Amino acid sequence: MKREPILVIMAAGLGSRYGGLKQMAPITLEKEILLDFALYDAIRAGFKRVIFVIKKEIEEDFKKLIEGNSDKYIDVQYAYQELSHVPEDFVFPEGRIKPWGTSHAVLSACRLIDANFCVINSDDFYGPAAFETAYNYLVELEDKEEKEYGMVGYLVEKTLSDKGSVTRGVCEVDENGYLLHINERKNIKRMGEDIVYSKDGMEPFTKISEGTTVSMNFWLFEESFKDELLRMFEDFLKDDLKKDPLNAEWLLPDTIERLLTEKKVKIKVMESKDKWEGITYKEDLDHVRNAMGSLKKKGLYPKKLWG
Repeated sequence: MKREPILVIMAAGLGSRYGGLKQMAPITLEKEILLDFALYDAIRAGFKRVIFVIKKEIEEDFKKLIEGNSDKYIDVQYAYQELSHVPEDFVFPEGRIKPWGTSHAVLSACRLIDANFCVINSDDFYGPAAFETAYNYLVELEDKEEKEYGMVGYLVEKTLSDKGSVTRGVCEVDENGYLLHINERKNIKRMGEDIVYSKDGMEPFTKISEGTTVSMNFWLFEESFKDELLRMFEDFLKDDLKKDPLNAEWLLPDTIERLLTEKKVKIKVMESKDKWEGITYKEDLDHVRNAMGSLKKKGLYPKKLWG
């Protein structure tokens, strides 16, 4: 009997550029948040269970947004990402307050994961097609003998904010649709007719071609990915953290790139034609509100998602 895929949603981020908890910002007259649209799309695609990765300090407020709404249609569990979730013998760098990163967020949910699973951000709108693709792929993974993961990717030009620069995992994909490399690029923005990135937002700028696939943290994993996370977290704490004890992050693109380098897994890239919407800056809110309102007016979503 095939196991039902699980949806894992990373909702513990602090939103440093936004200046607050953007995953909880209402975006419709019905007080829905951007996450509600992802849940609605996931449920109609077939997902029956979701694990939210949150921080303890936002638990009460976050649950108020879920209880009596989306939880009427999908089974809900909570995992907690905390800085203290490290091996017992680990010595904390003095002054460290920054979370460990997105790979650690997924690791925080591992005790609840018992099937193939999908990982997404809580503050991104991915579009319904992405969840249909993800659900079907995860079901099919049950029958694959060779280890394989997946990713729903987006065209870089469909993931930009006109309010400031963004960070994306820029992908190199082979002719068969499999990921060769992924590199986290910061300060991506439009400059005239070009899309560029730079290390610190200053010159020199490097061009990214339109049509380039980028990751929006929409990952599809076999359950075995849990073992890889446990192994790599220990390596991150022993090695990578030494380079920047206060700010080093263990990010999903870095974890994926290492697995590709080790040739441990193949990663199928499934490109979404939908336009990404998201909240990076507070100034993005009005645009996202208008975009979601427009989708409702077109009949793509009901006036009230959880009526």
